[in-house]
Amino acid sequence: MTVTLEKSVEDFIATPRRLFIDGQWVEAASGKVFATPNPATGETLAQVAEADAEDVDRAVRAARRAFEGPWSRMTASQRGRIIWRIGDLIEEHAEELAQLESLDNGKPLSVARVADIPLAAELFRYMAGWATKIEGNTITLSPPFAPDAAFHAYTLREPVGVVGQIIPWNFPLLMAAWKLGPALATGNTIVLKPAEQTPLSALRLAELMAEAGLPDGVVNVLPGYGETAGAALAAHDGVNKIAFTGSTEVGKLIVHAAAGNLKKVTLELGGKSPNIVFDDADPELAIPGAANAIFFNHGQCCVAGSRLFVHESRFEQVVAGVADIARGITLGPGLHPDTQMGPLVSDEQLRRVTGYLDSGREEGARTVAGGSRYGERGYFVEPTVLVDTRPDMAVVREEIFGPVVVASPFADLDEIAAQANDTAYGLGAGIWTRDISKAHALARKIRAGTVWINCYNVFDAALPFGGYKQSGWGREMGHEVLEAYTEVKAVCAQLHT
Repeated sequence: MTVTLEKSVEDFIATPRRLFIDGQWVEAASGKVFATPNPATGETLAQVAEADAEDVDRAVRAARRAFEGPWSRMTASQRGRIIWRIGDLIEEHAEELAQLESLDNGKPLSVARVADIPLAAELFRYMAGWATKIEGNTITLSPPFAPDAAFHAYTLREPVGVVGQIIPWNFPLLMAAWKLGPALATGNTIVLKPAEQTPLSALRLAELMAEAGLPDGVVNVLPGYGETAGAALAAHDGVNKIAFTGSTEVGKLIVHAAAGNLKKVTLELGGKSPNIVFDDADPELAIPGAANAIFFNHGQCCVAGSRLFVHESRFEQVVAGVADIARGITLGPGLHPDTQMGPLVSDEQLRRVTGYLDSGREEGARTVAGGSRYGERGYFVEPTVLVDTRPDMAVVREEIFGPVVVASPFADLDEIAAQANDTAYGLGAGIWTRDISKAHALARKIRAGTVWINCYNVFDAALPFGGYKQSGWGREMGHEVLEAYTEVKAVCAQLHT
């Protein structure tokens, strides 16, 4: 028996969804629509307008008018109150948004309730506080060519302008919040393209942002495909910055598309994160922690701890424990109250993950738990633990983006630092040990944007998030993200007395 949908959710998915441009709900210029599926069944969930280049152009022009008009005339305090109100409205509609997220993405409703929705609300509230704290500096000058002159010099931190934002399908509402919150706090206007697999929560968020008092054109939401709407947004000369979260492969395409007008680019990309368990780790923490690191959100998490390294003296114990947890996870539709892991997001993702499972077996990896598709209906994959892998295997080198972990033993600290860094990625890492000195020493050696010690998947609006190497450019959240959405202007005046 599944959870009964709220009437507002039933009405929302029953009504064909349109584009949100300049404060209005409009059809796509082409008249095209696409279906977003329910990943638990493969059946159509809702019909959504499909944006393309003409719609992107309309939205960019609307965002430019808003940037040069009502949004720039608001005080920082006024902007902050609106952003805070968006967070309040997310919280007020928490159950509705959680149900939409579970239907469209497949994740368990219980997870959406305690993670995606409250974290999104908190992100807007955190960023609302920054709106009044975007500050410059005064600078004392002493140029050698004018030693007797007096100058008044200072910096201004100003919004970049019109920002294009492209978000993924694994945390649809939360990723929208991560992008929108800092861009709004710093005074920018936005064209947001949600993933075609999961457009519904972003479209509902657009309604809530309008209700919060956001002026027309400040945020425009364009569901559509990456090859059309996403490419047009990344290449548009009216866009001053593009912010993208997704695969490293697509991130590289974004960089090329943005080169036309040299727009600013930030990227939050893939990962193949090491999760390291030492011999002195508390097994009561480390074993469930290692399982959570990979199986949270079905493994569809860019920072998933997909490479599990365990000290050789504890390897069998930890692998057996993680495998037991994997075998005990209840799979099912996200709206079922007993579900602990839902389906993958799409048939494409199902084929991708099962393809890696086939590849691993063919190359000699041994399956300790899982290893197959689950059921015949929907896009389910069993939580999987692989051992007997080699560093050159695809399952070890490449991001699978599913509930699949490869486990390997290690012997000493120097060896594991090299193994952890033996990847093109550098997004996250985990360390499990009772020796805090060892933990901090290793944290310094790992080339990753986030290192968790005796925990994993801990996120907070105040904690910066991003990657080294091919895991991206720039940071989300924290005060560091403000730099991604602002320009610094130096002003210098000579004083005559």
